[in-house]
Amino acid sequence: MSTQPLFNVAVVGATGAVGEQILKQLAERNFPIAKLKLLSSARSAGTKIAFRGESYTVEEAKPESFEGVQIALFSAGGDVSKALIPHAVRHGAVCIDNTNAYRMDPETPLVVPEVNIDMVSEHKGIIANPNCSTIQMVAALKPLYDRYGISRIIVSTYQAVSGAGARAIDEMLRQSGEVLAGNDPKPDILPVGSLPVKHQIAFNAIPQIDKFQDNGFTLEEMKMIRETKKIMNDESLEVTATCVRIPVVYGHSESVYVELKQDFDVAEIKSLLSDSPGLVLVDDPENQRYPLATEAAGKNEVFVGRVRRDLSNPRALNLWIVSDNLLKGAAWNAVQIAEHIAQRQP
Repeated sequence: MSTQPLFNVAVVGATGAVGEQILKQLAERNFPIAKLKLLSSARSAGTKIAFRGESYTVEEAKPESFEGVQIALFSAGGDVSKALIPHAVRHGAVCIDNTNAYRMDPETPLVVPEVNIDMVSEHKGIIANPNCSTIQMVAALKPLYDRYGISRIIVSTYQAVSGAGARAIDEMLRQSGEVLAGNDPKPDILPVGSLPVKHQIAFNAIPQIDKFQDNGFTLEEMKMIRETKKIMNDESLEVTATCVRIPVVYGHSESVYVELKQDFDVAEIKSLLSDSPGLVLVDDPENQRYPLATEAAGKNEVFVGRVRRDLSNPRALNLWIVSDNLLKGAAWNAVQIAEHIAQRQP
């Protein structure tokens, strides 16, 4: 009788918000771990973290940290990934990277398990996790792409502040209290970028996520455009995005307009979405039931609703897509990839 092999696993960025969720997912899924290494910046080294009833001490991530590691999950920023992943690969680890460092590298698979899990087999030591907003959108659109074909996607996102880190959450909560107390809040964090100009996020919407590019789009918007084409393996897809930060803690929401190449029946679309793995259809407008960030928070699935034929284009659909940006948008997607790697081992 064969037994499942165990793996030496490293989590880089273990003390961050996504790192914490990765550890939670590994524990809940009973991932087959022989030895676990928790790695972080020098500032967080020495922190104690409980995992499966044991206490682990976080170590500083260094090039030599990956000796003997077989699977490494990175979520500590693009610069850290660029600096350390080559060393991890040299030591024989398969690296699942949750940053933007390798996503558009032609040698690196960009994977959403419900969409293109077969690409994992083409890795050369690195597998990239897509942007959180991209993940939930392509997960919802892949069944439609396969059945009808897609020619054009227009997406507007409503993204939670947790996507900008713990300090952004603290700022939103602090500002909310200041506004309710009748005071003018002083913004320090958002939008994240090199410019000193910051905007209030409490009771507001900021139409900027990441830095503006020369074409007028932000980097977040360009990530969605480029990544969607790569994941779908279709450069002919016409994709445009507007990404907005809103005062929600967890859960990104998206309004998506999609043009299909074939005629469709809305009831069939709903049935297709409902039967697709990783998706939950919440579409009962008569009873005001549709996906909400507050209900998606803490769940691994992608929620889809408000499914309706466009009024001006009979071959176009409008959808509302919601998912927890730290889970399916980051940690859960990465652990799904790790599980696939583990299951492929003899």
